[in-house]
Amino acid sequence: MSPSILPARLARSAGSITRVQGIEAGHYTDTRRPTGCSVVIARAGAVGGVDVRGAAPGTRETDLLHPTNLVERVHAVMLCGGSAWGLDAASGAVRWLEEQEVGLDVRYARLPLVPAAVLFDLGVGEARIRPDAAAGHAACAAASRAAPAEGNVGAGTGASVGKVFGMEHAMKGGIGTASVTVDGITVGALVACNALGDVLEPETGQLLAGARTADGRQLRDTRRALLCGELPQPVLAGTNTTIGVIATDAQINKAQAHRLAVVSHDGLARAINPVHTMSDGDTLFTLGTGASGRTLGMITLAAMAAQVTAVATVRAVLCARGITTAEGLWLPSACDLDDRTSMVRQAHHERFGNRSP
Repeated sequence: MSPSILPARLARSAGSITRVQGIEAGHYTDTRRPTGCSVVIARAGAVGGVDVRGAAPGTRETDLLHPTNLVERVHAVMLCGGSAWGLDAASGAVRWLEEQEVGLDVRYARLPLVPAAVLFDLGVGEARIRPDAAAGHAACAAASRAAPAEGNVGAGTGASVGKVFGMEHAMKGGIGTASVTVDGITVGALVACNALGDVLEPETGQLLAGARTADGRQLRDTRRALLCGELPQPVLAGTNTTIGVIATDAQINKAQAHRLAVVSHDGLARAINPVHTMSDGDTLFTLGTGASGRTLGMITLAAMAAQVTAVATVRAVLCARGITTAEGLWLPSACDLDDRTSMVRQAHHERFGNRSP
């Protein structure tokens, strides 16, 4: 990764979701085309929550996470490429966890509970290749307490961003992780960013990746382009999505887990614009392991959750590498446009004058 494009505060170690006590993470990356899956495991179980904001989600077992429903704890969350087909990866995680004797004791067996969400990467390479149960099993087998790889791995392998004006103007997305610790309690995130919109640095507003100009050499700035009258290309519903897991070792209940999932979307809104569109299936899960044996107030936990979600989203694109598929689709990374990022604002003024929304 080119250090000049990576903001100084992100160039330093951003931590990882595996710094949360009781959490493991692993990836499976398919070598046949850009796709894969990523898993976050809580062997001892974790209080779960979820919030779906995008209008075109692909999910599995999200209803059981509702605060009023019976099941209190889950054992893993699977993030997958491959659109709805990719949800099969969760079955592989269930099988692997059963082999490890991890799951809810239902008297006759231990039943692993594995909610899942998918992103659409079928337009990047051969669509008939997608994650399956064997891929989910492999991701679990690769999971550990080590910091997970970022960029073109797991669920982020085929991810792309900035598709409002057509896939030919898009850039490479990926998967990123981050964590923050306050008073001995950690909140971490793992986010696979396949957004329709652009990704920006939350504190400065600097565009990092997204829709490119017609010559492909500069960032277009989707928000400003739309507000200045440029027309988006028709987008197939569900072909974009940012999905992720936010975990904490604080002691929380199910209602609090749900609230942390809700406020974590604030982090997406800081890092992606536009976000939660009719063509995105943005879904965030939360896991509370309680392994620290204590808690913080919800105001602090909420601030931590939104922060790590934003940083992990940014790292998803900054750690990505550009690719060219066999079909000739070029998806450059943020680093590929590094020497031109200083021209983003100038390009905007040349294209739209000094008009500002």
